[in-house]
Amino acid sequence: MTANETTPIEMQGPSCPIPHHHTETVVIGHGSGGQMTQDLIRNIFQSQLGNAFLLEGNDAARIPLEQLNGEIAVSTDSHVVSPMFFPGGDIGRLAICGTVNDVSMLGAIPRFITAGFIIEEGFAMDSLKNIVNSMAQACNEAGVQIVAGDTKVVEKGSVDGLFINTAGLGMIPAGRKIGGQYAKPGDAVLISGTLGDHGIAILQARGDLGFESQILSDVAPLNNMIERLLDEIPEVHVLRDPTRGGLATTLKEIACQSQVSIRLQEESIPIKPDVNIACELLGFDPLYIANEGKVIIILPDHSSEKALEILHNSPYGTNAMRIGEIFQEDPGQVLLETVFGSTRMLDLLAGEILPRIC
Repeated sequence: MTANETTPIEMQGPSCPIPHHHTETVVIGHGSGGQMTQDLIRNIFQSQLGNAFLLEGNDAARIPLEQLNGEIAVSTDSHVVSPMFFPGGDIGRLAICGTVNDVSMLGAIPRFITAGFIIEEGFAMDSLKNIVNSMAQACNEAGVQIVAGDTKVVEKGSVDGLFINTAGLGMIPAGRKIGGQYAKPGDAVLISGTLGDHGIAILQARGDLGFESQILSDVAPLNNMIERLLDEIPEVHVLRDPTRGGLATTLKEIACQSQVSIRLQEESIPIKPDVNIACELLGFDPLYIANEGKVIIILPDHSSEKALEILHNSPYGTNAMRIGEIFQEDPGQVLLETVFGSTRMLDLLAGEILPRIC
């Protein structure tokens, strides 16, 4: 080879990828599995969510279960709320709280969470940092750890900004049997607070209310409040969070699971005035609006006053009320005694009132 000849590309030594510097938005390279992915994981996720499980750097987490005396509760959920930031929370807090609460509804003690992120290229890095920070704060409040995760970046237009999938793992103490199939005639029905806050807060963030309000989403981890309740009243039969479909749909599901009927007193159901006004203006029924920080509790009636006292001592149960009771007759029915003295039958939600609510 003479000095004037050029070296063919295929004969040159192996080349390194061009280094990428800090970017203000997520780019396709962040999902490559290479250096940019590692930088994203280290700088965004591990910097706020890091723990011994994640720092091992494996594709799965090794969870010790030697001291398990009971059962494992597992739940999974996907979060596509729009907009991602709303009064009282964001998609990150929603993802953690929703999964913690789902596991808690079996009386389990939530311990571990996995999180998968599907991110659209061009998504603002600052927004991602804020969302991850919200997740870290919610994890700290709930006392759980994110032990495994995954990140995918897709082309612009393939997803609406950011979707998050989570899975939760909790430990159910031996002998604890709680579920929608365990409601019994004579039980009381409690709700831990006001209804419809989350759904109306989302509408407010979308600009669909047509007026200004102080309504905040109720999104919150309920596991600590629930565990205090179960420590004092182990005979709780049912726990259920009335998310999509609201109170009415959730109670209808429980009535069918347990083959009982449920009778509610409308005047006892707590609803904030602003939520009521918004529902009236928009033609919505607050009993069918989604909640993200409330729990339905069904337990023997003789324990209902003590349960309310425990709930009232929690920041997430200050507006707790006894709203109804369980009957044997007409199994599968949910009846509402209205403030006008009539009786209204409540059924499952038909269709979708508010899409992209969680």
